[in-house]
Amino acid sequence: MTETPNRTLAAFGAVLIYASVIAFTDNYVRVIAQDAGLWQFHATRTAMAFVLLALAAVPLGLKLWPKRPKAVLARSAIHGAAMVIYFGALAFLPVAQVAAGLFTAPIFVLLIQRFAYGRPILGLQILAVVVGFAGVVLVLGPEALSGATFAALLPVISGALYAMGNIATREWCEGETPETILAGFFGMLGVIGIVGMAVLWLVPLPVPEGPEGFLQRGPVWPTGEFMWWTFVQAAGSLLGVGMIVKAYQIAEASRVSVFEYVILPASAAWGFFLWGETLSWLAVAGMALIVLAGMLIARAPQPQSPIAARQ
Repeated sequence: MTETPNRTLAAFGAVLIYASVIAFTDNYVRVIAQDAGLWQFHATRTAMAFVLLALAAVPLGLKLWPKRPKAVLARSAIHGAAMVIYFGALAFLPVAQVAAGLFTAPIFVLLIQRFAYGRPILGLQILAVVVGFAGVVLVLGPEALSGATFAALLPVISGALYAMGNIATREWCEGETPETILAGFFGMLGVIGIVGMAVLWLVPLPVPEGPEGFLQRGPVWPTGEFMWWTFVQAAGSLLGVGMIVKAYQIAEASRVSVFEYVILPASAAWGFFLWGETLSWLAVAGMALIVLAGMLIARAPQPQSPIAARQ
């Protein structure tokens, strides 16, 4: 068995497209949350994404049926759980704290690859993760790491699941097409969304007005604004998630996961252009560290895996 070669530069380009698109669409979640709930958003976005995939399947020759259905299902469940926990934590934790927890994923990638797959951790990789995470803390502010309750651990759990899903993309789903993995991911989120809507329809909860009720809000009649920005989310997510899936298929997860830090400066840039949000000098310094982390991980020599060593 031969290993899939790493194409680090191509992976970085794919991540850059992913970050630019997702950072733009995610800036409008605040608009979506005004009118509908998290569960209806996931269900509606999945329906739209499936329609777009179906329309593109024949002319683009897309292959949507998985070669390993159980592997794709397991990967979809892990990534879906990570995203549900991430968005759910936003209901009762500061955005900075939740985002910082999710970006512990590169640390978990290295640990999982070391203890589950026996791959060595290089000193330069450790340094890159530490530098990148320090940059995240500076961008988000020191308060991102405050708190020691179970609720505060939820974003870190999300980061661990996200790391597991990223590794599964390469280790379990080798040979699957990006569109197959995309369909599995959206399908899982759609199922979760439908279940959440059904539960909240049967057992409705008190719902605050506006974005504060995003998590507790059950099914409502959708507004035109909700439908439009959810469609933008669906189309953008298909492109963006497709790019990140491709990146994890062509390069080591430990490398790609550090590249993902670029979504923070991308989000900040879109926040400035769309809403006039500005950054402090600490945030700018943090972004510089994030870029440095990406450069370090790209320069790290590729360790030989136990599989390759036995060829």
